[in-house]
Amino acid sequence: MPNIAVMLKQEITRLARRETRSLTKSLSKASAQFRKDIAELKRQNSKAHAEIVRLQRQVLKGGTAPAAEADTKKVRFTAAGVTSQRKRMGISAADYGKLIGVTAHTVYKWEHRAAKPRRAQLEALAALRGMGKTEAKARLQELGAKAAAGRKKKG
Repeated sequence: MPNIAVMLKQEITRLARRETRSLTKSLSKASAQFRKDIAELKRQNSKAHAEIVRLQRQVLKGGTAPAAEADTKKVRFTAAGVTSQRKRMGISAADYGKLIGVTAHTVYKWEHRAAKPRRAQLEALAALRGMGKTEAKARLQELGAKAAAGRKKKG
């Protein structure tokens, strides 16, 4: 015959474990939900921090914030438009690049759809749209004179 004290102790232990499990079940569910919420908040915090860093770098580079960009007029770009405008002005890709502030190779890439201009370059392209042949050639002469004056100061 089994010892009654041992059986009583085993039964009490079993009932205590059962009661403990029922009480801690809701706590473990809540704990799991809290861990999920914390992980989501960490992801959101990381995204917000990355966005802040990106905006700070943009401001330090001299760029504008996205809110300011939204106020500016949207400029369309097409490779055929660049080619036709350059030919209408009757200037080479090198001269066209000088007017915008880029190299001839960059203009070549734009015309052959190998690259797209940046925001500042798009604004320069938009500024050239209303320019005629004579105005473009006069501006090129101004830029050439400034470059020559700059070389004289260095040399």
